[in-house]
Amino acid sequence: MELRQLRYFVRVVEAGSIGRAAMSIGMVTSALSQQISRLEGELSTRLLQRSASGVVPTDAGLAFFRQAQLALRHADDAVQAAQQARLAGHVSVGLPSTTAAILGAPFLQAMNARYPDIRLHLVEALSGHLSDMLNGRLLDLAIVFHTESARRWSVMPLLDEPLFLCAHRDMPGLPAGGASGAALGTTTRLDAIAHLPLVLPSGRHGLRALVNNAFQQLGQTPRVVAEVDGLSLLMDVVQLGNAATIQPSSATARIAPGQLHMARIEDAHLFRPNLLASLSDDELSPAALAARLVLADVSRTLAREGKWAVVALHES
Repeated sequence: MELRQLRYFVRVVEAGSIGRAAMSIGMVTSALSQQISRLEGELSTRLLQRSASGVVPTDAGLAFFRQAQLALRHADDAVQAAQQARLAGHVSVGLPSTTAAILGAPFLQAMNARYPDIRLHLVEALSGHLSDMLNGRLLDLAIVFHTESARRWSVMPLLDEPLFLCAHRDMPGLPAGGASGAALGTTTRLDAIAHLPLVLPSGRHGLRALVNNAFQQLGQTPRVVAEVDGLSLLMDVVQLGNAATIQPSSATARIAPGQLHMARIEDAHLFRPNLLASLSDDELSPAALAARLVLADVSRTLAREGKWAVVALHES
């Protein structure tokens, strides 16, 4: 098996047609078809289901396609590293919107300083989408909040962060005695805010499941009046003053001091774990391994310096 055969196969799957793939790489269709047939013969399995309209990968072909993409990227990274004689390559990193608010820019800055030849691809998305992308080998590593959907991941606990009530300062029904600004040490409890209308992410979001479970332990149901799957838009809705939200400490990084009423929720069972998940170590390129170490280091440094409020920091 040769790398060019992998490239041919990946291109055919991406194009959905041997003819279109052949045209895009400047080959004769029959020659490309012969290469694919030879590859199937070497593997003793059918990789493509052919029809008049094109081709689609079989189950075996889809599994081979994902691993072929990974192998080709590692090969390209190896060539680039050899040419530049220092650590180089391409790394895809997924960050949930809330975590990206506090971690994204410092991580990018640290990577540029330590490994200027590693090209980063940062993806900001819902945690559930990041898990799907990690399972699909579209990401090398990601910050996630649970591992129920993990497929051969390597998981490193980073830190546990508290949750905050965020609301317009003039919103009716806020617990008495609060001050605007989390830095002032304002706190509350979940049962004291159970009556408030809330705007939260949908059930696909890990934060929503966390909040629902916390209310369930109190024998209550959150008063969700709107669902918004996007941090910026969600906070815009909160600014209108008709509903509050519950967000982790990382999300407050984009809130100017005094802009909203913020109170740390002190219920001991209510915190969000941040887990650094990646493909298994044997699947990660040297560049991805380096990025994983930097991401962990930057996360813990932010926590130690008090820039990221945490309830627990996992050092190992």
